[in-house]
Amino acid sequence: MLPLPQSDLIQVLVALRGGADPELAEAADATLKSQDNEDFLIAAKAAETPAAVLSYLATPTEITREVREATVLNNQTPDEAIAALARATDDGSLLELIAINQQRMVRARPILDAILENPAHTPDAERRALETRREFFEKERGAKQIADELRARGKAAAAEFFETADLSAASGSLSADDVWLIAQHIEVSDAEIDESWLPSESYEELIEETPEQHLANVQRIIQHETLEAGDISSERVSMIRRIMLMTPKDRLKLAMKGDREARGILIRDSNKVVSCAVINNPRVTEPEIEGIAAARTVAAEALRLISMNRSWARQYPIIHNLARNPRTPIPTVIGILPRIRTKDLLNLSQNRNVSEQVRRHAQRLGNARSGG
Repeated sequence: MLPLPQSDLIQVLVALRGGADPELAEAADATLKSQDNEDFLIAAKAAETPAAVLSYLATPTEITREVREATVLNNQTPDEAIAALARATDDGSLLELIAINQQRMVRARPILDAILENPAHTPDAERRALETRREFFEKERGAKQIADELRARGKAAAAEFFETADLSAASGSLSADDVWLIAQHIEVSDAEIDESWLPSESYEELIEETPEQHLANVQRIIQHETLEAGDISSERVSMIRRIMLMTPKDRLKLAMKGDREARGILIRDSNKVVSCAVINNPRVTEPEIEGIAAARTVAAEALRLISMNRSWARQYPIIHNLARNPRTPIPTVIGILPRIRTKDLLNLSQNRNVSEQVRRHAQRLGNARSGG
C-alpha cells in the first residue's frame, strides 16, 4: 500500500522483515514472497542495491536461481551472505559460481570452508576451493609456524629470510622443506645488510631464468666443485640443487645473508650480481676471500671488487692470488703488480695462464727492481 518505487519498497520490506515486531515481520515476509522475480533480478544486478537487500536475495527462499546467481556475481553482496548461501544451498553449480571468485574466498575464509563442507559441492568447486586454501592459507600458516620456530631458536635472520622467500621459482616450486633447509644457512639479519654497493639498474640483470638455465647453472657449479675438491657428497649436491632452484632475487638475498657453505656455492653463480653479493656479505672472511681470489670460476667483477677493498688489498696472499688469476681483469692486475714481490713478479712473467700483457708488465717491473 506504500506509494514507493519498487526498489525502495523492497528495501523497506526487508527492513520490516528483520524488525522487532513479529506480526509486522511476518507480513513483510509474505509481501516479499509475492513480489515479481523480475524486480528482484533488477535489484540483484544493481551496484547501488543496499547490502541488506542483497543479503536477503542470497538466502535460500523461493527466489529463482537466476536472481541468486546475479546476487552471487554482485560484488556488493556481503561476504557473510555468500558464506551463508554456500553453507545452505544444495545447488552444486551455484557453489561452482561462488568458487570462481577467488578474491572473495581469500578475503572471507568462511566462504571457502562452507564450500568444502557442503556435501553438494561439485568436483570443480572443490578443486577451486582446495587450490585457494593451499595457495593463500596453508603456505602462509606453514611459513609463519616455521618462522616462529626459527625465532625461538634464536635464528631471527633465518626467520626473516623464510618469511620473504619466493616459494615459486621459475623452474618449479620450492617446497617449504627446501626453504627450511636453505634458511638454516642464513646468518645475517636485514639490519646488517648494506645495499649501497648495488646500483638499482643491477636488478635488471636479475631476470627470471628458464628451467634449462637453472639446470645448466647447477651442473656447472657441481662440475667446478668436483674438479677442485674431487668427489663431493650427495648432501652437497642436494644443497646446490636447492639453492639454484631459487629465483635470482632470492639467490641475491642468500648471497648477502648466507653462511660460508651458501657463499661457497653462490660465488660461482653465473649471474655476476649474485656472485658480487657474496663479496659484500658482512660475514665473509679473509681466508674465504683468499680462496675466491684464486678461483678461476668466479666472475671478473667479483675479483675486481676484492681488489678495491682496502683491508683485503693489504693482505699479500690475496693480491698475489688476484695477480695470478687469469679471470682478474687486466687493468686490475696492472694496478696490483707494483705491490707484488720481485720473485713472484718474475714467476708471473713466465706464467702462461695469464695474459701476455700481464706477463710483459711483470717482467718490466721485475727487471727494473733487479737492475736488469
